[in-house]
Amino acid sequence: MFLHKIKSGESGILTYGITPPKEGTDLEKITQIAEKTVARLLPLDIDALIVYDVQDESARTSEERPFPFLNALDPFYFASEFLQQIQTPKIIYRPAGKFSEGELSEWLDKLHQHQFYPVFVGVPAPDYPVKTTLPQAYKLWNRYSQTSAIGAVTIPERHEKLKDEDIRILDKANHGVSYFISQCIFNLDYAKNVVNDLHATCVKEKRKIPTIIFTLTACGSAKTLHFLEWLGIHVPEELKIELRQSENILEKSVNSCLEIAEKLAIFCAERSIPFGFNIESVAIRKEEIEASIYMVNRIAGMLSEMGIRKEILTPESAIQ
Repeated sequence: MFLHKIKSGESGILTYGITPPKEGTDLEKITQIAEKTVARLLPLDIDALIVYDVQDESARTSEERPFPFLNALDPFYFASEFLQQIQTPKIIYRPAGKFSEGELSEWLDKLHQHQFYPVFVGVPAPDYPVKTTLPQAYKLWNRYSQTSAIGAVTIPERHEKLKDEDIRILDKANHGVSYFISQCIFNLDYAKNVVNDLHATCVKEKRKIPTIIFTLTACGSAKTLHFLEWLGIHVPEELKIELRQSENILEKSVNSCLEIAEKLAIFCAERSIPFGFNIESVAIRKEEIEASIYMVNRIAGMLSEMGIRKEILTPESAIQ
């Protein structure tokens, strides 16, 4: 279903994003984490599960990282070995520049065998020695273009600064990329500006508009808010103050995300732009994980009420 929706430009796609357990976690603990993940995700009405590749971005800024960086397990290994019960398609992130063409080619073969889909991301720092460029990586993937779909990342904050995100998106679309997953959205105007400029460029050049999947995440503490900003995510000053002064910062952030989702859905639907949402859950606190599940269900319901999304029949719902 995910592949069909991407290739047909259908709106209302829903994905859920996670990170693998930390490197060095013993096998029994990894299995326990996987079992809990499976139990949470099986009942969800989602089109794909995203498994992120965790990178150390400390070299990108001189500001101290709010949380210590810990390497994580390889996302393909975690998804293929421990999440087999989840039949939903998997989207696996990988920084192409860290690997040789031979290594990437072998990785793409394995992904295709499992019917997983790749998203190539950039290297963690501008001066990182690149082994394979993104155009080279896309060329390697191209042999699977008929039976797969490849995604990329879009960053609204970069567009606000450089005003060229629409050109970057279409350049990657020229290499076969058909959907773009955003960095976490807290600034509604930034997200709208990217979409608006992309729409205008596509209309002008008479081009098909690729699918934009907006990432939303709950923020459960002031320290998490600081970390989001450290990552380069722009939180409007008014919202930042509201979050810090709120008696329940998690609840406030969830409500803000749901409001952003509704406004973006209306904005894209009015312009016939194919879109979807990715609910990111990278926290370990139970409350934040539960909040992410709540957001998936609320957004799925909203899209259904708008006539944009049809419910996916999961094994659990079929039993009920």
